[in-house]
Amino acid sequence: MKLGIHPVSCPVVFRDRASDATFLTLSTASSETTIDWEDGNTYPLIDVEVSSASHPFYTGTARVVDSAGRIEQFERRYGRTASTTR
Repeated sequence: MKLGIHPVSCPVVFRDRASDATFLTLSTASSETTIDWEDGNTYPLIDVEVSSASHPFYTGTARVVDSAGRIEQFERRYGRTASTTR
């Protein structure tokens, strides 16, 4: 590893604004905002919109779109003639 070319990493707290979950991890990001953590130390705080605590893929709340249902809705709305005329 070359010396002097890598950014400095330090402990940072990330707070998910959607679920209000907090994570203490090492990062090269910095922030002017700070937070007092559970261990009594003060760390920089970075607010994020989405993390693994609120993203549908990780939480299992993702919806599967039923393509057959979408076609049926279209045909109900616009009638069968829209899909059969060519």
